[in-house]
Amino acid sequence: MPGGRLTQQERQQIALGLADRLAYAEIARRLDRPTSTITREVMRNGGPGSYRAELAHRATEQRTHRRKQVAARGAATPPQRHGRDPEAVRAYEETFTTVLMQSGLAKMMSRVLACLYTTDEGSLTASELVERLQVSPASISKAIAFLEGQGLVRRERDEGRRERYVADNDVWYESMMASARATAQIVDTAREGVGVLGPGTPAAARLENIARFLDFVSESTARAAEQAREILYASPEKTADTPV
Repeated sequence: MPGGRLTQQERQQIALGLADRLAYAEIARRLDRPTSTITREVMRNGGPGSYRAELAHRATEQRTHRRKQVAARGAATPPQRHGRDPEAVRAYEETFTTVLMQSGLAKMMSRVLACLYTTDEGSLTASELVERLQVSPASISKAIAFLEGQGLVRRERDEGRRERYVADNDVWYESMMASARATAQIVDTAREGVGVLGPGTPAAARLENIARFLDFVSESTARAAEQAREILYASPEKTADTPV
């Protein structure tokens, strides 16, 4: 299986495959590349609907040039703990970012979240994020504002009164609960429409079915989140004291 960077010809083959609506796995098979390589390439260059081979190739060259400039200034990859391979960590962060983008997050939001989750502390300051991701403070501020609004990160002050952005176990719990509350609002609105459109009418029946489905999903999500938090994130002290 070939390694190294994608060539311009391979990118043209990717573009043709996307135009033919081929799955990433099929494109990867034809190029004898890992599916993850194709997925990352497409997602970081506009997605399947906007991918252009020439633009993708040019963007890659520009990224390579920027990395060389950073290295020349001495801003190397941050030192890794526990004997980790810096290149393997960087590649994993790219993969994690791509998966988050596929779930619906924008690229910068995905990069910030992946960066937070792959630090041992689970928290970074704005300046640390700027340095690690090599982007502007404004980009970080915008990404954090969105992630915080979605319940995916939270803010806290450290001992030096610096503001830190945190992504820990409770963040996903809060995000799931926020999603359940948003779904519950849709349920309420759908049931309100039943009264407006008239019970027994086709439109009202459709809204009632939507409400019943989403009500079940919302309650199940909230219940599962509560149970998972209680079981999976229980402190060792509580677990030890719990009678068998």
